[in-house]
Amino acid sequence: MKRTTLIALAATAALVLGGGYWMMQRAAVPNGKSAASAAEAGAPAGKPALTVQVVHATRGTVPLTLGASGNIAAWQEAIVGSQSNGLRLAELRANVGDWVKKGQVLAVFAADTVDADVLQARAALLEAEAQAADARSNAERARSIAGTGALSTQQINQFRTAEKATAARVQAARAALSSQRLRQGFTRVLAPDSGVISSRSATVGAVVPAGTELFRLVRQGRLEWRAEVVGQDLARIRSGQRVQVTSNAGTVVEGTVRSVAPTLDPAKRVALVYVDLPGGTDNGGLKAGMYASGQFILGEVDGWLVPQTAVVSRDGFNYVFAVASQGKVLQRKVTLGARQGELVQVLEGVDGELPLVQSGAGFLNDGDLVRVTQAAPVTAASAAAPAASAAQAPGTTGTGTAAAEPASAAPAANTSPR
Repeated sequence: MKRTTLIALAATAALVLGGGYWMMQRAAVPNGKSAASAAEAGAPAGKPALTVQVVHATRGTVPLTLGASGNIAAWQEAIVGSQSNGLRLAELRANVGDWVKKGQVLAVFAADTVDADVLQARAALLEAEAQAADARSNAERARSIAGTGALSTQQINQFRTAEKATAARVQAARAALSSQRLRQGFTRVLAPDSGVISSRSATVGAVVPAGTELFRLVRQGRLEWRAEVVGQDLARIRSGQRVQVTSNAGTVVEGTVRSVAPTLDPAKRVALVYVDLPGGTDNGGLKAGMYASGQFILGEVDGWLVPQTAVVSRDGFNYVFAVASQGKVLQRKVTLGARQGELVQVLEGVDGELPLVQSGAGFLNDGDLVRVTQAAPVTAASAAAPAASAAQAPGTTGTGTAAAEPASAAPAANTSPR
């Protein structure tokens, strides 16, 4: 009895397992076809590794640029000093950061002693003029009676000498008065040019000697970028070229190459390139003393452009993954050129025919299957990011952009190299 029951249970289990296997085969092959017939019909075997968006390489232009870095400095800095000696500084009319015009009063010295000296010099001039007038009158009378014998020749010569001496004292008195008036003008410190006050060392109440620095002035508010460029790149830079200067704060300002230094630093082997920056409020907040990087715009080139996210670096080489028929990806080795923002130029390896995996290509290997969704085309004009790389090849870069998302069922085995 027990043996009969065991046999019945075994038969039932066999029937259940067989039926389950048959149902699984039916679900795996629709319409009741066998796996072999499905393979013969050309259906791809296996599940897609990723769901990706694809993008086609496009033709476009990218600026050829040369990167450099350096300090921002004043174009010219003027030192405003005291021309009066031993006077007390009574008033300051400008401070650091003020925009001043040429001839504007920056500071005033106490002029009491100088005014007194001017009055004294004027009085001395009047005295000298009076003495000169008397001597001139005496000399004229002596000349008028020279032939009568009333005066000796010696006396006549004395009158003539006195006339000339008093005339000379008048000239000396006038010069002394002019000097005192000049000192009186020095009590007002004037701006030598229009510009921005960059420093102030003057203090109200101080008695300063002549030549003491009171202010420093950035002439006309003009700044320049002093870019350090290695010797082999100097031949590519010309006066008048456009430059994009970027500060550490991200501010981008357009400048123009003014000149290139004739010599190189013997220690660094670099030369300074002087780039004029806009003055006033158009300089994007740049200040003298800032450190900035920049790009010299050397020209433009045309070529195939792809998104940088479509490029994968492996073993020191760059690759893209083209999507062929039935979702199969083909790994292609490429040679890259210049970059601009999100775009990169491909010099070799892309022909624009097959769509490329936009991002997530790092999870793929040659021959993997993917599920494709189409991405909107992106051109070089849509990449708003500034040029970020020096052009080292005779081509330009541009790209399209697209996002790739891993499929939820993507097996982990596809991430390992084959």
